[in-house]
Amino acid sequence: MASTAPRPTPAPRTAPLTVGFDLDMTLIDSRAGIAATYRALSAGTGVHIDDALVVSRIGPPLEEELAHWFPAVEVAAAGDRYRELYPDHAIAPTTALAGARDSVAEVRALGGRAIVVTAKYEPNAKLHLAHLGIEPDAVVGWLWAEAKGEALREHGAQVYVGDHTGDVRGARAAGALSVAVTTGPCDAQELRAAGADVVLDDLTEFPAWLRAFEADRAAA
Repeated sequence: MASTAPRPTPAPRTAPLTVGFDLDMTLIDSRAGIAATYRALSAGTGVHIDDALVVSRIGPPLEEELAHWFPAVEVAAAGDRYRELYPDHAIAPTTALAGARDSVAEVRALGGRAIVVTAKYEPNAKLHLAHLGIEPDAVVGWLWAEAKGEALREHGAQVYVGDHTGDVRGARAAGALSVAVTTGPCDAQELRAAGADVVLDDLTEFPAWLRAFEADRAAA
C-alpha cells in the first residue's frame, strides 16, 4: 500500500508533466530472462554463475554483477557476450509487471510524457518494451543511480519511478520526486531510508497517485 507519510508538495505546474520510469522490476519482470541469459553465458564460458542469486539483486549495472563471477580482466568481454546472448534468451520470458501499461497510459492521459531511464543496454531495453507493447516517449539506457539524474533533468522529469535505492538516488540527483515500488530487491524500509518521497506496493497504485499529484500541481 502507499506510504502513509505526507505527500510532498509538488512543484508548481510550470512545465508539462514528464514521468520517468526505471525498467527492470519496475515496468517489467525480467528475472526469468536474465537468469536464462546467465545460464547461457555460464555454459559458454565454463564459469559457474548462481543465476538465482543474480536475479535477487537486479538493478545495478551488468558489469558490477559480472565482477562477482569473472576476474576483473574478463568482465568487459563477459559483458559483451552477455549482451549478445540477451535478445535470444531474455526477451520472450520477460513479462510486464502489474500496472505497467496502465501507468504509462495514465501519464499520456494527463497530457504528459513517459520516459524510461535504465541501467540496461539501451537496444535490449527497447526490445523488451517493443515485445511487451509498452511505448514510452523516450528510452535512455546505460545510466545508474546518480547518473540517471542527467537524463531526467534533460527531459524535465518531475517524477521518477523505480524499485531500487539507486533509483531514489537518481531522482534526488535530478531534483525529481522519488516514487518507489516494492516489486524489486529493496523493501519499503530500505526505500524510505534512501529518501523515497512515496512508496507504493506496485504500479497498480500509481495511476491514482499520479492523478492526485497532477491535481495538486495544477493548484500550486
